[in-house]
Amino acid sequence: MSELGGRLRTAREEKGISLDQLQSMTKIQKKYLSGIEKGDYSQIPGKFYVRAFIKQYAEAVGLSPDELFEEYKNEIPAAYEDDLSEQLSRVQTRRTVSPGVSKIAELLPKILIGVAIVAVLFLAWYLFSKSGETGNRSADKGKNQTVDIEESDAIKASESASDQKDKAESNDENDAEEQESQNAGQELTMDQVSGNVTTYKLSGTDKFELKVSASASGETWVKILDGGNQQLFQGMLQNGASQSFDLSDQDEAYIRIGRAFETDIYVNDQKLKYELDPNQNVTQEISIQFDKE
Repeated sequence: MSELGGRLRTAREEKGISLDQLQSMTKIQKKYLSGIEKGDYSQIPGKFYVRAFIKQYAEAVGLSPDELFEEYKNEIPAAYEDDLSEQLSRVQTRRTVSPGVSKIAELLPKILIGVAIVAVLFLAWYLFSKSGETGNRSADKGKNQTVDIEESDAIKASESASDQKDKAESNDENDAEEQESQNAGQELTMDQVSGNVTTYKLSGTDKFELKVSASASGETWVKILDGGNQQLFQGMLQNGASQSFDLSDQDEAYIRIGRAFETDIYVNDQKLKYELDPNQNVTQEISIQFDKE
């Protein structure tokens, strides 16, 4: 055991500090602390750390590091300052030389990739421009050949559309004339109003076809009875849904409506006009008396 090591150990034992506790206090491994007490610095990783470990040991046991360094300077490795200078020189060399080399090594792959991308783009542009010239020449040759055909097809299509339109308008006019002819003598008139019950009379026809529907974007509840008080329908109608019945063999139809303003009634395709305002009289009852011709 060296004199310095013995003094440090004595100070530690006087304070009742074990090597394990000192290791926890200084964060220095126990084997290095034991080596300092024995004067054996061979286990410490480099002479660079000897003074630092001795300084921490001394401060932990209440001794002055500067006084110990002056008193026991012959025991502490003289190569400490040389090691420090050498390590500082190595660190400075790595800081000044390594970054430049590292940056060049990092940039070289990126430069090569950039050159490759530019070359690929140039090749693609060249091929595209060549194919465009060839396509334009082919298009110019075929343009004159196809223009006459396109004009002929357009004329034919226009004539066909015009003929179809004329036929459709003619059919619509014929249907309207036929319907007007069928309902020419028909009369659907309001007879009386009692509370929310309105009675209508249907005459001048031998047909009684009834259709009740909800408005295009609305809903309504309806109940429909025939002249024999038989229920034909009861339920909700929504979004233009409808119920149709042929009541030509009946003498009456009864309709109860939950939302009159969203309910349309048709008699032989003639829309019934509400006598009571449907927006103010939401719930209504409609009776249609059929006076068969």
